[in-house]
Amino acid sequence: MKLDRPVTGGPCWTELGTSDLEAAKRFYSDLLGWRPETDPRQEAGGYTVAHLGDAPVAAITPLYQDSQPVAWNVSFAVADVDAAAEAVTAAGGTVVLGPMDVFDVGRFAVAFDPGGATFQLWQARSFPGAGLFNAPGALGWVELLTRAPDRVTEFYTTVFGWTVNASEHYTQWGIEGADFGGMLTMDDKFPHEVPSHWLPYFAVEDVDATANAAVGAGGSMLMEPTSVPDGPRIAVLRDPQGAVFGIHVAGEEG
Repeated sequence: MKLDRPVTGGPCWTELGTSDLEAAKRFYSDLLGWRPETDPRQEAGGYTVAHLGDAPVAAITPLYQDSQPVAWNVSFAVADVDAAAEAVTAAGGTVVLGPMDVFDVGRFAVAFDPGGATFQLWQARSFPGAGLFNAPGALGWVELLTRAPDRVTEFYTTVFGWTVNASEHYTQWGIEGADFGGMLTMDDKFPHEVPSHWLPYFAVEDVDATANAAVGAGGSMLMEPTSVPDGPRIAVLRDPQGAVFGIHVAGEEG
């Protein structure tokens, strides 16, 4: 992505809700070089922040509700989460949690876009989000997989003011032209039961080696390493608990 820090309207954080916190901590630490730190406060509910060096790059959390799927989620930075939540509703989305405060670090809400993909709104206080983008082990791209491309394009450009760089096969999202992610239309190759969703991609030094290491650690490949025409080498993986994420070569934008 062409962003090197969280900016208003752009992706600022990604977190995994998982059925096995300790196993997920081991898997991603070994795969991406993370150093996880679990908040010891009982009211934090096991919230774990993963670091590369001193920089926070992602979070891993237990599942907080029985209905919550094992999945990665993406958060977008907003100046006022209450106003953004109202904008989401007005544009045809649905706010399903919040807005609510998270200690003194920020205020957030969870929403669905009109195509059914979940995302989060984050209003920073003491915590702006990821301290590192695009480096090996850090978030480098976010991708929306949807069955309603026209409807959600109108939704996200209305809510966040994103710029749109569209080609015949792929649409890229940006902040004032600085692309940070994209959109892929889900066709008949995707099983009907797979919902629309946001997919984080982490930068790695070697896509093939990382994908093989994930399989060796109990994960699986949903898309084997592939070189995108005029783009990076990528792969899509599933961790041992079932969460899906992507990887791409560090230094090569989507």
